[in-house]
Amino acid sequence: MITLVVLAAVFIGYSLVAARLDRLSITAPMVFVMTGLAIGLGNPEWLGAVGEPETVKLIAELTLALPLFADASTLRWGQVREDGGLPVRLLLIGFPLTVLAGLGLGVWLFPAAGLAAAALAASILAPTDAALGLGVFTNESVPARIRRALNVESGLNDGMATPLVTLFLALVVAQEGVGPENWFAESVKELGLAVVVALVAGAVGGRLIASAHTRGWTSPLSDRLAALALALLAYGGAVAIGGNGFVAAFGAGLVFSAASGGVLTEAVEFTEDLGLFVSFLVWAIFGALLLAPQPTGGVSGTAILYAVLSLTLVRMLPVAVSMIGTGLRPASMLFMGWFGPRGLASVVFTLIAFETLEQSDLASETLIEIATWTVFLSVIAHGLTAGPLARRYGSRVAEEPVEQLEPASDLGTALPRALTSGRGGAKVWR
Repeated sequence: MITLVVLAAVFIGYSLVAARLDRLSITAPMVFVMTGLAIGLGNPEWLGAVGEPETVKLIAELTLALPLFADASTLRWGQVREDGGLPVRLLLIGFPLTVLAGLGLGVWLFPAAGLAAAALAASILAPTDAALGLGVFTNESVPARIRRALNVESGLNDGMATPLVTLFLALVVAQEGVGPENWFAESVKELGLAVVVALVAGAVGGRLIASAHTRGWTSPLSDRLAALALALLAYGGAVAIGGNGFVAAFGAGLVFSAASGGVLTEAVEFTEDLGLFVSFLVWAIFGALLLAPQPTGGVSGTAILYAVLSLTLVRMLPVAVSMIGTGLRPASMLFMGWFGPRGLASVVFTLIAFETLEQSDLASETLIEIATWTVFLSVIAHGLTAGPLARRYGSRVAEEPVEQLEPASDLGTALPRALTSGRGGAKVWR
């Protein structure tokens, strides 16, 4: 209980000075990671029941499932197409290349870990989190199409990473002889069941709620609660029958958006806000359980090197390749490549992998180490550089209007609301 008291006090304190801290490039994840780190180093017993493996896993999974549903359900494909395919290139070209680059980096730096472990680490660290680079999205001098592309990418690539994490984690366990021999079939079954749940929950739930809403049978509050319940139903229903809850939540959000005809976009805000609130607890858990033990075990230079390369070359080169033929200048490619922060999704995947490997009595130190340092360095580096680099890049674009940009849009009000209230992602498309 004392953990919740401490975190609640820190949250209130942060809320009182949030705007001032934003101007100093101090983000909410920074605050709560450092709070968790202080708890882990000073009074780890304060974690109490919150630090129990099953509790951590449940909190982490729900924290990711809710934004997955919300991000998918508020995506507007028409606006994505208006950006000349930039988000599509990032997702369909940049994302796979990032996973492959991360795989190669892992094999090079940690050959003893094996191919499957390297692929698992690469998949865990491939998703991006726009909320860690808030200064990019609140700066209107940054071209709107660049902001939209990074934002949509962030909202969808964690859903794309989920099947990969599921497959490679099952493979790692199976290779050690403690998992099912038919690991691939089991993983495909898990993903298939999730798709079925997503289709049923998203389609039926979306049509029922939208129909009741159109007839005036619902209230704004009941719409918000229904959307939250549907997200939990998709996640919990999939888990109950042996499916993947993340894939179900993400898929249900996509189907929900189509089935409801977009009339319930505002109803999903409550689900996003609840996910945001719980995410602060996850950031604190990350600081206490994953980051705090790192210095005591000795800092690995190889793990730090992996983290640095993961945040730079492993991200920047695939983004540059995916942008070939778009007419974007090198400065824009570098800007987009740098702002691929590793955030909440990577933390949740790391916690789940840690719990799974521990239950199977398998070594997880290397995976935890590289994932922890990558996320921590990203929280600090992207948080501190978002504002200054966005201003510098925006000024440069204004002075050298070389590449073709779209007309001014209404992102000036949409993006700040979206990103200050959640992880970012596709929720801005209202």
